[in-house]
Amino acid sequence: MKRTSGLRVANLLIGVLVLAGVCLEGGSSDSSQLARVSDGAVVVDASRYPDLQKAFDAVPGAGGLVRLPPGDFVLTRPLILARENTRVEGAGAATHLINRNEEGQPALIIRPKRGAGDRPAYIWRVQLADFRISGNPKSGDGLRAEGVNEIYIHGMSIDHNGGHGINLIDCYEDPRIADSIITYNGEAGLNILRGHDIVVNGNQFEENKDAVRCIDSFNLCMNGNNLDDHLRDGVVIENTYGSVVSGNMIEECRGTAVVLDRDCYGITISANVIAHESGGGVDLRDAWGCAISANTFTIVGERALVVGPGSGRITVTGNNFSNAHIGGGVKRGDRATGIVLKGTSDIVISGNIFTGLAEQAIKAEGECTRIVVAGNVMSDLSRSAPGKHPAVDPGTADIVAGQNAIEQKLETKP
Repeated sequence: MKRTSGLRVANLLIGVLVLAGVCLEGGSSDSSQLARVSDGAVVVDASRYPDLQKAFDAVPGAGGLVRLPPGDFVLTRPLILARENTRVEGAGAATHLINRNEEGQPALIIRPKRGAGDRPAYIWRVQLADFRISGNPKSGDGLRAEGVNEIYIHGMSIDHNGGHGINLIDCYEDPRIADSIITYNGEAGLNILRGHDIVVNGNQFEENKDAVRCIDSFNLCMNGNNLDDHLRDGVVIENTYGSVVSGNMIEECRGTAVVLDRDCYGITISANVIAHESGGGVDLRDAWGCAISANTFTIVGERALVVGPGSGRITVTGNNFSNAHIGGGVKRGDRATGIVLKGTSDIVISGNIFTGLAEQAIKAEGECTRIVVAGNVMSDLSRSAPGKHPAVDPGTADIVAGQNAIEQKLETKP
């Protein structure tokens, strides 16, 4: 690592923080009532070390706080942090780790120490805050964490890495990613493999290959994020259950905004704005017992919602499928689409509005069974081919339809 900020490099200085004297009961000063709260944790001022790796290595087994000063820190091989109960914090984007490696290596790796042939144990409670990590098209992940429980990442800027921006592997217990900006990475902005009780909240993802991938995991809680201009998909969830994706803005993905695949179940996708997607809105490829509710699908030009043959037992309610009508005309791109059912079963579609769509509101393909379509509003359809598409095209599907408010010129095929 070469440091280019010009800050003075001094000798080793470790500040030891020991908190020894907390009264446990009623204000008593009796020494028998005092507990030693901390033993051996330290503060490491990285500006006083010849390189950042030595600063990380100075953290003892008890953990501590590593303070990164402002400046550019050029890396040609990964930094490795192997201490638990440790927080690394910088001076915002002014603290910049620059990965110049062109052999696919990450900028920063967090993982337990490994002995020869030993299976690694987990480490716990590592926090990263307030610095920037960038790379190049030939570098690897910005941050790669393996076997870190209760990892907490917040206030980070992670961009232009050749691999994933953040790659969490076997970070099983309670990973949290919040208030960070993750952009222009060659793979996913955030990749999660085998995580549990995951929080992804208040982040910005822009122009990564995918925004977020959550694979072989449990209980993802993804709320209040902004996703824009991704080169493939927005949110990809596979082999994951008991999760919620809500209150996110997902716009202009070249692929699909949200994909559920490989044995997903018990997932709610709710109150998102899914706008102007090139490849599709929500694609349920292999999803069971899921709810799609209160989302706004606006000018989604291809397949706003697809329920595939590997999916079933789905509730679709309270969504708005619409074009760009603003009350007197059309403001921008006009193509919008509705729901496609492909060989699926046990679906309820109720309380939705379908307006200004290119073709029909709902189309069934293949042998769909036990489909209920009730209490929806459908108008201003077949804009690409007026009069040629019914509001609901059942094909050969078993559809029970009733009490839908359908514009008179639109009819449902018998």
